[in-house]
Amino acid sequence: MNLKKMIFKSTILCILIVLVSCSTDDDDDMGNWLESSSFDGYSRANSAAFVIGNKGYIVAGYDGDDYMYDLWEYDKDGDYWVQKADFPGVPRTAAVGFALNGKGYFGTGYDGDDELKDFWSYDPVSNSWIQKADFGGTARTGAIGFSVSDKGYIGTGYDGSELKDFWQYNDITNEWTQLLGFGGNKRKDATVFVINEKAYIGTGIQNGAYQNDFYEFDGISETWKRLKDLDDEDEDYVILLSNGVGFSLNGYGYITTGEASGITTNLWEYNPLTDTWEDRPSYEGTARQDAVAFSFSDRAFVLMGRSGSYYFDDNWEYRPDLESDLDD
Repeated sequence: MNLKKMIFKSTILCILIVLVSCSTDDDDDMGNWLESSSFDGYSRANSAAFVIGNKGYIVAGYDGDDYMYDLWEYDKDGDYWVQKADFPGVPRTAAVGFALNGKGYFGTGYDGDDELKDFWSYDPVSNSWIQKADFGGTARTGAIGFSVSDKGYIGTGYDGSELKDFWQYNDITNEWTQLLGFGGNKRKDATVFVINEKAYIGTGIQNGAYQNDFYEFDGISETWKRLKDLDDEDEDYVILLSNGVGFSLNGYGYITTGEASGITTNLWEYNPLTDTWEDRPSYEGTARQDAVAFSFSDRAFVLMGRSGSYYFDDNWEYRPDLESDLDD
């Protein structure tokens, strides 16, 4: 090989090394999603989740072969998992969970044969479960659950057909009360997130059609308000999907993952002060549906779920502050 060819090849190699190095650095700088400790249990989808203090809890789900009943606690500060007392009810998938006054609540779902309506409370102090009054509506799967203003709520879902009713749970009296439903369409597999005692509800599917309406529920007045649709042409965004996850962080709401004629990694951010959505850096895990999310006061995580017959056990933290660093 002559000297000119050697110099040329050496130059190309150096350029490639620099490009690879720059690409790696840029990827690190753009790390709005950081991978955290993977789930210690079996990979799964359609689990229920709730948050108590600085701990997140995952219960039940489906791993492609079996319906699950185990409960796991995630310590966000230590970034580790601890298995807790197994759920004593029927193993299930597509149930709902929420936290209320220091306890976790869990119910509804599907056991492989039937929709369910039993309802349970988990005490993290005693690490024990207690069965509560059955959910007040029909047995269902694919519902949403949340808590605002010291009350729990379950609504929408599927009991043989899609639903839109909403029920309030009082943990003091252990009673369910039916509320006026929101003005939108019936649906299953919707998303919800809570910001300042208000719940924001949207997405989901009815008879194969993705739903575009978006509603706010005020937990203090117990009233509904329709917001801008999720496919507002004037605002140039389209958020039509099912089986995604919603979470809130720093006064904003988020929707990510899910199925929309194919599974997605898109992330959208909602500003409740302006009723507007913005695209944000996509979820960096593999595209999936039926994931779950933990939302703390200072951090948020999206984890697990499935892509076809593949089930995940990974756990990703969303860090919007990293994007702010890049803008400075």
